[in-house]
Amino acid sequence: MDHTDHMDVISVIRTKRDKGELSPGQIDWVIDAYTRGAVADEQMSALAMAILLNGMNRAEIARWTAAMIASGERMNFDALSRPTADKHSTGGVGDKITLPLAPLVAACGAAVPQLSGRGLGHTGGTLDKLESIPGWRALLSNEEMLSVLDTTGAVICAAGDGLAPADKKLYALRDVTGTVEAIPLIASSIMSKKIAEGTGSLVLDVKVGSGAFMKNIEDARELASTMVGLGTDSGVRTVALLTDMATPLGLTAGNALEVRESVEVLAGGGPADVVELTLALAREMLAAAGIDADPAKALADGSAMDVWRRMIAAQGGDPDAALPVARERHVVTAPASGVLTRLDAYDIGIAAWRLGAGRARKEDPVQAGAGVELHAKPGDPVTAGQPLLTLHTDTPEKFGYALESLGTAWDIAPEGTAFTPTPIVLDRIA
Repeated sequence: MDHTDHMDVISVIRTKRDKGELSPGQIDWVIDAYTRGAVADEQMSALAMAILLNGMNRAEIARWTAAMIASGERMNFDALSRPTADKHSTGGVGDKITLPLAPLVAACGAAVPQLSGRGLGHTGGTLDKLESIPGWRALLSNEEMLSVLDTTGAVICAAGDGLAPADKKLYALRDVTGTVEAIPLIASSIMSKKIAEGTGSLVLDVKVGSGAFMKNIEDARELASTMVGLGTDSGVRTVALLTDMATPLGLTAGNALEVRESVEVLAGGGPADVVELTLALAREMLAAAGIDADPAKALADGSAMDVWRRMIAAQGGDPDAALPVARERHVVTAPASGVLTRLDAYDIGIAAWRLGAGRARKEDPVQAGAGVELHAKPGDPVTAGQPLLTLHTDTPEKFGYALESLGTAWDIAPEGTAFTPTPIVLDRIA
């Protein structure tokens, strides 16, 4: 037992409970002791709740993040011939942007190591989406990951257990103790993994609105500024875009449904909002990596699609295989004619989750074909009786449960009502 174990965890909890500032020594000790199991889950939950209620200053958050990085290994991409650029989204509904974005930025000359996660709650996970492609593997060794990155320019895979193990434990704990929303804990969780991952530049997509963890722009701006500060202080060129998540992105929320839509974008088509956000993030990533290239050209000439096909194949997937389709579907029709003025991202996300596209616990399986397809977006004219949404699932007994979450998911205004669309990109923080 090392002498630092005599540092009393109760005194650390009390300091933050009483709105005090944690010292660098307290922070280093508590993260290390928790990772080793010397601090129990219930003690860390008490500290997490105190942080949620009382906050942390910039010095505390920076030290907390550094301690989480120090809990594990750091990766190094120096051997690659290209500059590395990464993107992290704080999670939304229909947020399939990583899928077309990684190959697009790679096609323009960057190396894109996308260490991604699984979905929990109403937000979908990138790995769950890609696992709907027959044969595709999320789990790669560090050697395999570097090899795919070197040969194709992009890799989307699960983060290894060695990166910020403190975060892995704390993430699971926050999820079951109502402390997910704490800005210092969100910022340090994301940035400890990204800094340990060793990327040279990072673009953050911080979602704002009903379908995001940050419901209002002030909270989102605080989170974005905190993360940009952490990245910059650690030598990672970091920029954040605040983007709208009041409405789902694109016309699909689910796993295989979103892969299909991503492939349409790579083929030069796809929904306008998905294309717009993919290009906006691609331009930021390329600028941060010091690459002068036009991503719109790489979408149009098919080079991004070529990288996608090579990347999927390099991870065991068949880019030509038919994607799974759910066995049952249910069409929801518009109750009135007029202009669709609202389609709530959170309600659609909950419906997709209830249909089987997401999981309630980390170990739950997901259905590849389940989800929600949108036939109209805010601003579109609709006619009473026309299809508004199609629900997809293998388990039709879930339709009723999913429909409950759609009770107040939309507003239809009288024909001729003026509608001003919200821009996708709300702000930029660098």
